[in-house]
Amino acid sequence: MTTATIDPSEAAFFGKLAADWWDPKGSSAMLHRLNPARLQYLRARIDEAWGLDPRVRHPLGGRRALDVGCGAGLLSEPLARLGATVTGLDAAPENIAAARLHAEGQGLTIDYRAGGVESLGNERFDLVVSMEVVEHVTDPQAFISGLADTLADDGLLILSTPNRTPLSKLALITIGEGFGMVPKGTHDHAKFLTPEELGALVEAAGLAVVDKTGLSFDPRTGFTLSSNLALDYFLTARRR
Repeated sequence: MTTATIDPSEAAFFGKLAADWWDPKGSSAMLHRLNPARLQYLRARIDEAWGLDPRVRHPLGGRRALDVGCGAGLLSEPLARLGATVTGLDAAPENIAAARLHAEGQGLTIDYRAGGVESLGNERFDLVVSMEVVEHVTDPQAFISGLADTLADDGLLILSTPNRTPLSKLALITIGEGFGMVPKGTHDHAKFLTPEELGALVEAAGLAVVDKTGLSFDPRTGFTLSSNLALDYFLTARRR
């Protein structure tokens, strides 16, 4: 790949949030609230794909995981605790610095790197995750193709992104950004991808979509997995 997928303005925007990333009441509070549902989905997919016992504490033992757009490591650290050898990649060097500092304080060894997916060369990973990232890159097809190129033969690619619907615009921008729940300017509704659009990008990259699951929000219960893909959704793919 020669196409640069990093949008410098997006990297600068999220880099400014680095120092606050691990504060559960700070600018990344919504990501903290998202993490339990993310991990529930991840665990279900890896158990299903590799025939694992859901009671096993370290299901990713002996496997390599790549977290693209890792921020300061909110998902990378749980992946490491699940037993994976984790590489975290982010476009903002400030986020990588914060991620390294936090992981060190937790006694976790994670290979954090600043850069785009293009920098990974011939490296291969059993699990590739990229959560709420594809809507921030310059070229979604090149980005998805880059992720696919890093996937081991028996690997899993797991993505999440907002759907481009009136509901997502209302919830994430009008309410979320308008009322300060997420930093203003985080989202561009025009860049959101529908499940059909993202699925087409994944298929064009040579992978097969094996699951799509929605992410819903209830003020009483928080984020939950759902059959409704209108707000946000997960997509899992494997090699054909």
